[in-house]
Amino acid sequence: MRALLIAVLAAGPAAADPIFERVPAPDHVYAGGWEHFVGGGVAVFDCDGDARPEIVAAGGTSPMALLRAADAGYAVAPFPKITGATGVYALDLDADGALDLVILRVGPNATLRGDGACGFAPHDFGIADGGDTWTTAFSATWEPGQDRPTLAFGNYVDRDDPEGPFGACDTNLLLRPDADGWAETVLDPGFCALSVLFSDEDRDGTPTLRLSNDRHYYLRDGSEQMWHLGEARFLGPEDGFAAPSIWGMGIASRDITGDGRPDLMLTSMGDQLTMLSTPEGHAMAPFEIGTFAQRPHIGGDGRPSTGWHAEWGDVDNDGDADLFIAKGNVDQMPGMAMKDPNNLLLNEGAAFREVAASAGIATTDRARGAALADLDGDGRLDLVVVNRRAPLEIWHNLSEAGGAVTVTLRQAGGNRDAIGAWVELRTEASLQLQEHTLGGGHAGGAVGPLHFGIGTADEADLRVTWPDGTVGPWTAVAPGRVTIER
Repeated sequence: MRALLIAVLAAGPAAADPIFERVPAPDHVYAGGWEHFVGGGVAVFDCDGDARPEIVAAGGTSPMALLRAADAGYAVAPFPKITGATGVYALDLDADGALDLVILRVGPNATLRGDGACGFAPHDFGIADGGDTWTTAFSATWEPGQDRPTLAFGNYVDRDDPEGPFGACDTNLLLRPDADGWAETVLDPGFCALSVLFSDEDRDGTPTLRLSNDRHYYLRDGSEQMWHLGEARFLGPEDGFAAPSIWGMGIASRDITGDGRPDLMLTSMGDQLTMLSTPEGHAMAPFEIGTFAQRPHIGGDGRPSTGWHAEWGDVDNDGDADLFIAKGNVDQMPGMAMKDPNNLLLNEGAAFREVAASAGIATTDRARGAALADLDGDGRLDLVVVNRRAPLEIWHNLSEAGGAVTVTLRQAGGNRDAIGAWVELRTEASLQLQEHTLGGGHAGGAVGPLHFGIGTADEADLRVTWPDGTVGPWTAVAPGRVTIER
């Protein structure tokens, strides 16, 4: 496995290690008691079309916040007062061309309709609010012929179970467009989902729903899960689905080996599991890959780490995907590291190297949600981190990085952003592939252009496989922003 890994991971041109600078931001905190030990998600997306992404952050018992770019950083903008929020995702729910918001909550979930100018107002869209659930995970996809998305909601502990919380995981919910409403499918059993993601992992044209679950509460007979949309059932060992039992908290998906299928990072307590794609499914990466990040890399605390949001992204624009992992103790768990620095793992071809400390982002507050996105339009991925009981962080990437191509997809119909498409980008140095997904992470993430680092290349070729399987032509592109329309 190690020899294979060395052969297929592409090594980009050498570059200086990344450097980040903290940007002034309003004092927004994800607060609350045990029901907000988890969650703390953030949505980073462009809500007014000016190519400068905004930030919407969950607040727990504090109100949510909409932050808009200002001359000296970010400023709070008008937003409905919503408390109890664990997470937030941006998507177009009604096919009107403006991004709306799904708010995950402790209690009834909420949906807000966007006006395309960063105004948001409550609107139910006919979507069930989940009742008195504790919702902690979300993903969406568009099935063939549908203008509205299929939605998956992952729920945590059953708040109505008098014997809880241990052994009291709630069920999860799948909503599929049906006439003017939504057909509901309860996904039972549930094992306390903290992240869910629709992805066509095996490239057969039909997405599956991966559920990453927290074994802290399901105790026994539980595991990670996979729901097949086409067959409307959970997959098992007979289908080749490897289902580890972990303290699952976040999912990150990206092809890092160049075989055309997505590889996975599953965050957890202790080891952060890297699962590499194989013809039979996914297999554990060798420990030497350097991504397991099982203990703090600074500070001398030898206790295991606690991982939350994970995200692949080329922070140095050298043509391969690096990895950010948000870390933080649940609250005061004495068996886990208390000062647990975030990770930034630089992809160096054969393995990954920890650079968060030298990059300046190895903060040790209890991080939860995060997002990598180009906030200032300079072609470099910046960083947003939400902390529990500590201020939100915004970091600008000041690295001496190579060039990049950022790809926006547009197509007719409700799936305007072409969720489910695959984008290939090739240069003389490498071939990169990204699937355009919506969900995963931990309770939120970035929604926007797909970012490809291209190092010193002054041109690249790009090809799109659209959600319906249609393969577009190879198109020459230059560094910068590119919109591909169909």
